[in-house]
Amino acid sequence: MPPIVSTTGLVHLVATVTDRRHNFVTDLEQSDFKILEDNTPQDIRFFGRETDLPLRIGVLLDTSNSIRPRLAFEQDAAIDFLDGVIRRNKDMAFLMTFDNEPEVIQDYTGDLGLLTAAIRRQRAGGGTALNDAIYRASEKLLNPPAPSGPNPEVRRVIVVISDGDDNLSDHALSDAIESAIRAEAAIYAISTNTDWLSISGDKPKKIHVEGGDKVLEEFADQTGGRVFYPYKVEDLAQSFVDIGTELRSQYFIAYSPKDTETAGKYRKIDVQTDRKGLAVRTRKGYYSVAPTPAGK
Repeated sequence: MPPIVSTTGLVHLVATVTDRRHNFVTDLEQSDFKILEDNTPQDIRFFGRETDLPLRIGVLLDTSNSIRPRLAFEQDAAIDFLDGVIRRNKDMAFLMTFDNEPEVIQDYTGDLGLLTAAIRRQRAGGGTALNDAIYRASEKLLNPPAPSGPNPEVRRVIVVISDGDDNLSDHALSDAIESAIRAEAAIYAISTNTDWLSISGDKPKKIHVEGGDKVLEEFADQTGGRVFYPYKVEDLAQSFVDIGTELRSQYFIAYSPKDTETAGKYRKIDVQTDRKGLAVRTRKGYYSVAPTPAGK
């Protein structure tokens, strides 16, 4: 597969910062951040608070036979998410289902009615090609519809509603992760697994992660997203509020790598802040390419 590249010579990061109570921290300055690439400090070239970018969202709905008992839950979850996040005349989403293979059911639109109708039409059956769905959705997010106005920047997001079990993909897990990172898309996963789910207290909590949930956590961890473990649709309300708030409470950071020699090598990224008690979440790395000579 093609490597993850930085076509401008800059590495772009979108970072989320939270405190110990998981509240979003949105008042940091450039001087509060430190970036390490393969443990080497980097110089930040651009910095900003990405609070209001248009969203381009791929909603991936698992319609395989394994989630048949939870399909109605998935449909309600997808509709509730879009209803709570999509802003008229600004954000756009497409719907992709996956069982034996991924299929785009509804192309990019800001029309919630079209998206809702497409979600309600789905039926369950077949195997599960989750990796293929992530890979294809990432490719689609590489060239999303441009927003109106002079600023071409958008925020790319994949929302996966699935049990995380893959038994049919042509692409490996690593292929799917690399494709999402190349598209600069954060993956937010909503697990349909209820095993090891404690429902005592204010919200459901996963007390042991295994199987498909580990896969969902790997997708989220490597791309700077999150995984949610709801028990019923009502448990999702706060999760969707959190996702919507998070997407508008992030930092945009860009740096020019000091290492320009080792093209093709995977480079680990670590973003830190000097403020105590804060956690920074962003993608974990990228694959470099050699700079393009002038005139090429």
